[in-house]
Amino acid sequence: MLGAMLFLCGSTAEANIYAYTDSSGVVHLTNVPAGNDKYRMVMRTPKMAVAVARADFNRLARAHYQALIQAAASRYGVSPALINAVISAESGYNAGAVSPKGAIGLMQLIPATADRFGVANSFSPADNINGGTAYLAHLLHVFSGDLKLAVAAYNAGSKAVIQAGYHIPPFTETQAYVPRVLAYYQQYLNGSGNVAGTNPQSVANAAPQWIQVSNP
Repeated sequence: MLGAMLFLCGSTAEANIYAYTDSSGVVHLTNVPAGNDKYRMVMRTPKMAVAVARADFNRLARAHYQALIQAAASRYGVSPALINAVISAESGYNAGAVSPKGAIGLMQLIPATADRFGVANSFSPADNINGGTAYLAHLLHVFSGDLKLAVAAYNAGSKAVIQAGYHIPPFTETQAYVPRVLAYYQQYLNGSGNVAGTNPQSVANAAPQWIQVSNP
């Protein structure tokens, strides 16, 4: 079972931390339970502690999924550092994450992409990582190994990259997404042990805004 250590940091503003453990033994943490009655408050704590707890949760979850990532990397010939980078940017290693647009799981697969790459259950870490890595391998092939374009296509779709003249599409989200993923990629290539550096505020800024959404 994954767990998370919570550290208190000095601050005048407070935020409650809620948690629940899903059927796979994955611990979900959030400071915004959004009416989900599965969550129970586990700590009333300064807001900065939320960022530190999230960073620690990400480190534990990242270690938990490395065997699956390595297997998918070997199967599809994709760098484990790139898979980790995409997961960091997409879900912060939250296997139960669901985006406002309906993307699901660790690598945030939309239903059409999941179907295309044979993903039976996008909430399954093994299925999600396998499908997301297959998609990355496909994009790297389509764009002749150009990492920036493949990452841009993962976010915006191949058609958008092609229509942009084989450049990063002029979408605000994609323009921010590509350098973010590549920064994570460099961290993992360099063996960094931190998801977004050692500054808790940088972790808070880097994490997806919807960081914890439960598996329905």
